[in-house]
Parts: sequence; structure tokens; C-alpha cells
Amino acid sequence: MHGLKLVERFKSTQVHALISPSDTTTGGKSSRRKFINHKIKSFSKSKPSNWVSVSESTHLPYGLPTTDLLEPFIDPHLKPIDFVGTLADLYRRLQTCSAQSNDKSMLCIEQYSLLRSLGDPKLLRQCLRAARQNAGDVHSKVVLSAWLRLERREDELVGVSAMDCSGHILDCPKAALVSGYAFNSIHDNCQCLKDHSEVIDTSMFIGNERLGLNEDSDVSFFIGNEEIKCVRYRIAALSRVLNVMLFGNFLESNMDRIDFSQIGISVKGMRAAEVYSRIRRLDFFSPEIVLELLSFANRFCCEEMKSACDAHLASLVGNMEDALVLIEFGLEETANLVVASCLQVMLRELPSSLYNWKVMKFFCSSEARERLARVGHASFLLYYFLSQVAMEESMVSNITLILLERLRECATEKWQRALVSHQLGCVLLERKAYKDAQHCFEAAAVAGHVYSTAGVARAKHKQGQQYSAYKLMSSLISENKPVGWMYQERSFYNVGREKILDLKTATELDPTLLFPYKYRAVAKVEEKQIREAILEIDKIIGFKLSPDCLELRAWFFLVVEDYESALRDIRVLLTLEPNYMMFHGKVTGDYLIGLLSHQVQQWNQADCWMQLYQRWSCIDDIGSLAIIHQMLANDPGKSLLRFRQSLLLLRLNCQKAAMRSLRLARNHSTSEHEILVYEGWILYDTGHREEALSRAGKSILLQRSFEAFFLKAFILADKSLDPESSSYVVQILKEALKCPSDGLRKGQALNNLGSIYVDCGKLDLAADCYMNALDIKHTRAHQGLARVYHQKNQRQAAYDEMTKLIEKAQNNASAYEKRSEYCDQEMAKFDLDTATQLDPLRTYPYRYRAAVLMDDQKETEAVEELTKAISFKPDLQMLHLRAAFYESMGNLTSALQDCQAALCLDPDHKETLDLYNRARD
Repeated sequence: MHGLKLVERFKSTQVHALISPSDTTTGGKSSRRKFINHKIKSFSKSKPSNWVSVSESTHLPYGLPTTDLLEPFIDPHLKPIDFVGTLADLYRRLQTCSAQSNDKSMLCIEQYSLLRSLGDPKLLRQCLRAARQNAGDVHSKVVLSAWLRLERREDELVGVSAMDCSGHILDCPKAALVSGYAFNSIHDNCQCLKDHSEVIDTSMFIGNERLGLNEDSDVSFFIGNEEIKCVRYRIAALSRVLNVMLFGNFLESNMDRIDFSQIGISVKGMRAAEVYSRIRRLDFFSPEIVLELLSFANRFCCEEMKSACDAHLASLVGNMEDALVLIEFGLEETANLVVASCLQVMLRELPSSLYNWKVMKFFCSSEARERLARVGHASFLLYYFLSQVAMEESMVSNITLILLERLRECATEKWQRALVSHQLGCVLLERKAYKDAQHCFEAAAVAGHVYSTAGVARAKHKQGQQYSAYKLMSSLISENKPVGWMYQERSFYNVGREKILDLKTATELDPTLLFPYKYRAVAKVEEKQIREAILEIDKIIGFKLSPDCLELRAWFFLVVEDYESALRDIRVLLTLEPNYMMFHGKVTGDYLIGLLSHQVQQWNQADCWMQLYQRWSCIDDIGSLAIIHQMLANDPGKSLLRFRQSLLLLRLNCQKAAMRSLRLARNHSTSEHEILVYEGWILYDTGHREEALSRAGKSILLQRSFEAFFLKAFILADKSLDPESSSYVVQILKEALKCPSDGLRKGQALNNLGSIYVDCGKLDLAADCYMNALDIKHTRAHQGLARVYHQKNQRQAAYDEMTKLIEKAQNNASAYEKRSEYCDQEMAKFDLDTATQLDPLRTYPYRYRAAVLMDDQKETEAVEELTKAISFKPDLQMLHLRAAFYESMGNLTSALQDCQAALCLDPDHKETLDLYNRARD
């Protein structure tokens, strides 16, 4: 009966009026709304048909999105239903696979595909580096070195060309062209920048003779009327074919004059072949002649000559123009290394080479893939890389679709078929090819990817089969252990109270899902509860910053005419995605900023600095980002501001945007010592600690600056320090504080200095540092001062200090978490519950609560507390703790699985390795 009722309810659709005509306002605000409305309409006359207009009184040109138009996002990456079990299985396979093998390299790529959904750049780089370390063939090395380069987005660095070597052997373009396995660390430097060139004395070569090897010719080859005198046995030694021809039972074996006019080689080419037959070198021949020799070598099966020509021509490929010319010859003559070298240029030019049709013609068609395959350069790895870059550029482009089709042709393993089918489904869904998308999602589900069932349901819904979609998701929920995305997807096909319950369950199971918050917020707007809608969307923005949620909140602020807050959110949105289009893709964010700027108080650059200082002091990271965006609009070349922007973005866990800001800071720097500092931060953030330290040292030699000393101290302090090392870092920070800088940065340096003093037991000196930091409004110093009080056994003072931080900070989840350490268990539980409510991604509260439950001998509840968090955040520390719990409970099978999953995330984690070995024994 319930099913029948549901069918009837699916037949009707609701159109909600957002605000009634009676809700009118007058005065200055009304005139400002009319101004904004008029300006936006003049910018874009077309009005999306699927947006519901707000009444004229609100003067919003396109109204607000209704709940009927919101859709959950389908992740285009692999999402195993048992993520921990899948990671554990992968770790076991990695351990049993022989080191330094292409099989292990591809296992690392499988690991990469699994971890994509976590969105952790550090983990993804780790996988790619491991894949490159274990790659033995040139093709895999070329693809992976280019992939590593793109991960660092070196294409965005001014003055760095595609073929420049960073100095790291794993992404060195020259090292990639050397076949075979090498036991390189990810931190090893390459030797390509050293000059190993050998001076060639061309005076040794005169005409057809080499001094010291005057041999009488005994055979002549004629090309037309031109004679090329050769030494028979040397020509014969070039290949078995030539040997049989010149010394076997063929007519040529008895001839002194052989006609080669129809062979396809020029006179110069044949003379070069004669010279090569004696000296086995190509250094003094032009590329055109070497190409002729390559063709000659292919015709007569001269393997050594072919390899020499292949390697020589490959070394000449230095830019796209060379690559586009030589790849044709390489494919025609099956010159593996030439094609590899050309591919390397094309891949290292990504993503720009995606838009070069001369490049894409070598990848896109089935015939092109087959041509590459004939020379060993068509692989799942290659097309996986290309298709992922294309998807990031545009999910709906023809290039993306074509590359995924080629990827499907290369897929051989089950996980590969699941991945490409799922991604094709996502692309076809975006392109509104719903029936084809359904078939792809179904193929992925058959290959074992349960998450693709959500894609099947969505495609069915788009074809008008809403009840079928609902039944499919309900069946999935009943057959599997519930996961947040299952309820989220079913809610999309559900209605009424059941829909709200599904959304609530989805949030309980996975609080990081965006759609439930967005839906509830827009539903409140439809009920004219705008302030409540803002509070709802605030919940997700508080711990997971995303452009769509910021856009939604900006919309809400426009409804209540809070233009200053709307402007703030739009500025932050554009910081995350500079090209973001608002109003259903009809209006640029910059244009909207221009309109709204007329409605708020105008600030000059000095005012902005004061506002930034105030917001930074109260730990309002979003507000600080908005101010910096405004300052950069006035002074776009200010590298210092870009650097501050990157620090804030890192604090908000927006790593991709943070690294982009850091690269822009480097690009806009006007002095060498500044460039070195920003390059140092880029290197440090991408795992190259020693190189980063070197950059800091070079910068200090050029000019003593706060940022150079701060960088050096920060890098040195990231490891456990002995007393001597601590003293050295203290001296560096003191030098930093002597250099000119503003209060924002000096407060951070004082805070860091205080932390080192605490570690050394110098509590009074630490307290002085924290007090000085607080004097210049570095609010985070409250946390350090609380630590000092705690060390002095002044627990109440520590608690009070953290309370001050909570009261001052806009983003205070971490402050609640830290305060829990300075109070009794009941109050600690309250603080940690509050921290989890504000930021469910913080793992310490779950671990603490689980430990308390374990101490109370509530083993099942303790494991469940961790399991709840691991289901949406498979964190290394939580997996390790749950493994320890399982071990103490005697459940060694589960303990081993958690250890294996944790080691798949970090294979060198000592505590987990110890636990794993203990449980295994």
C-alpha cells in the first residue's frame, strides 16, 4: 500500500512561491534592489526557464533555486561500499607483488583511483610517486613523470617550460626516457643538469674515411649515377639481412656494384650509412639524415642502427613543434623512443595541449590509439591520465567523451572497467544522454561498483522513471550496510516526510554530504524562513567550504538585503573558483561584485588592512579571505597578499586553491629572494623538505627577511627537536622577529617561538612570547598560554584561557576541542560534542569518546564510535585505534584488516606496523 501511495504522490509536482507579493519593503533598500535588478538584467536578458521568479518586491532577477531543481552530486570517482576492506585488500596485493615491477606500478594507480574520492593531494602524490618508482618501461615513466608535473601545476609557474627539469629524478624528462628499474627514492635528485656531453672532434672525419681506419672499399652502391664506396663486411655487419644479401646465396654477394636506386635512401643517406657502419655514431649527421638511416634500418632489420637512430632523434625533441613533426616519423617507422619523447612533450604541456587539435588527433580516434599501440604507447595509464585532465577541464566536452571511450578500449581489469564505465556514465549524464548514461552505470555496477547504482537511478529519473529509481535505491539500502550517499540519493526520489527523514539519516551517516544541507536551506527559504536557511547552510560552510554553498548563502543574504555579507561570500567564492558564473551561469561573479560594491561602504587600501587585521585577530578566515580578495582587486600584483591568501586557504582545507595562490605569489614576486621563499613553500607543501630548506637559505643569503627566516624555522621545527636543534630554531625565529613585518605575521612567529619554549620546558619565556603575541592581537596565542598554565598545573587558568579564545574566534571548533583537555570528563564530553557538531571532520573527539568507552569496558560502543567516523573519514589514527581495540578484544582478523587499510594510507606508520606485526604473529 505504501508503494501505491508513493506512486500517486510522484505524479504531482509542487511549485513553491518563494516570497509572497505582500512582502514589500520601501525606502532606500528598495531603490538599491531596483538598481541591482536593472543592472543584472541589462547584462543578461535571457531568463532560465527552470528558475522560479521571486515576486517583484524582492527585485532578484532570477529568483532563487527551488528544492525541485536541486540535485545531489554524483562523484565521478570510485567509491567502494566497503572502503576499509578494499584498502586492506589492496595493501595485501601490494605486499605480495614483487618490488620494481609494472604490476606494482599499476597497483599504485589502482590505489590512486581509490583515494581520489578522499580529495587529499598528499595521498594522491604519494600514490603517483610510488607508481613512478616501480615503473620500468619508458612509456609508463613518461606518463607518470608528466602526471607528477601536472599535480604540482608547474604549467602555472612563470618562466618554467614544459621540458624543464625540477631536479627530482621521478619527474625528470630525461630520466623518463631511460628504460629499466632504478632504486630511486622520491627525494633523489637527477643528474640531467650536469654536462656529460662528450666533445666530438669532427676533424677526425674526412669525407668517407676515419683517420686510423683506412680500409679499402670492396663494394659500391649506386643511387642514380652517384657511387658510394663501402667496405662489404662492415655493411654486412649492420644486420643479418644485409649479411645474407652480401655473403649469402643472393646475386648481390657476387657483385661489386649494387644498385640501391629503388631502396628509398638518398646519396647523403647512404654515405651516412657507410660512415655509421665503421664508427657506429650519429652525432655529426643532421636530423633529416638520421631519419633516412632510421628508415634504412627498418628496411634491412638493422636493430643496432635503429636503436641508435631512435635514441638520437628522441634526444632532439625539445618542444611541441619538434614533437608534432617527429611523432609522425616515429609512428611510421615504429621508433618507440622517438614516439615516447614526442608524447612526453605533449603530456607535459597539459592541460593546454588538450585544446591543440594537432596534438589530440594522435589520441582521440580508435585508429590513432591503434597506431600508438603498435609502438607500445597506448595504455590504460596513458588514457587514464588524459581523461582525468579532460574531465577537470570540462565534464561535457567532446574531447572528454572521446578520451573516455579510448580509455574503455584499454581497460582490462575489473576495477578499470568499473572506473571507466562509471566516469562515462557521469559525463553522459552531464551531457543529458540519459539512456547511454544508464547503460554505462549499469556496466559499472555489474563490474562490482555498487555506487554506480546511484547513477542508474538518476538516469532512470531523468527518463521519467522516478518510482523505478526510488525502488532501486530502496532495494540497495535493504541489501547493504547503509551508507550516507544511499539515503541522500533515495531522498531525491522521495517526497514529503520520508524525504526529510532520508536527508536526516544521510547527514547522520555522512555529515560531509552537501545536498541535505542545501535542500533543507532552500526548503526554509520556500517557507520564508530566510534566517533559518542561512543558519542551515552555515553548518556545512563552517567546516567544508564549497563554491555552490557559498553561492546559495550569498543568494539568501541578497534576499534579506544584507549586501555586505553577500559581497563577502561572492569574493570568497571567486577566491576558490575565479571563473565561477552566478545566476545559473548567466552572470560573472566579478560583475556582481561591481554592482554590490555600490551598496556597501567603500574602503581604501589602508582601511582594508585595518579590516584584515581585525578579522584575522578574531579568526574569521572567510572574512579575511574576502578582504584580501578586495585588496588584490586594487593591487593584483601584490605577492604578499597572495601568500596570505594561501595561508588562509590552507587553514580552511582548500589545498588546491591554496597552492594556486602560492604559485601566483611566486609569479608576481619582483625580487629573487621573495621568489625563493615562495618556491620554498611550494616545495615544502609538495613533500620536498630539503629543497625547501635550501631555498630558504639562499633567500637569506640574498636578503635577510622575516619570511625567509620564518620558512627556515618552520621547516626545521616540523620534526622532533633535540635541545640543540630547538636552540637553533629559537635563534632563527629571533632573527625573523628582528626583520620588518606586520603584526599578523610577527604574532605567528611569537606563537611558534612560545611553542618551542614549552617543548623545552622554558615556561616563563613561553608565557612572555604568548603575551606579546596577544598584545598585537594574535588571538590564537590564547591556546599556547593555556598550554603553559596546564604545564604549571594551573588547570582552571588554562580552561579560562581557552574560553577567551572560544569567545573571540569565529571558527572555534578546534578551541572547544583543545579546552576539553583542561576540564573534567563531563565538561570535556560537552566540549568535544560541540567540536563534532561544528566540525565533524575533526577526529580527536571520536577517538577520545571511544577511549572513554573502552575504559568503561563498553567495547562494542567504543568500536561503533570510531566506525561511525571512519565510514565518512577513513583516517589513519582512527583506523589504528580501532585496530588496537579489536586486538584487545581478541578479534585479530578485524585488527589486521584495519592495520592493512591504515598502512595503505601510510605504509611507514611505525605504530601501525608494530601492531600489524604483533597481530599477524
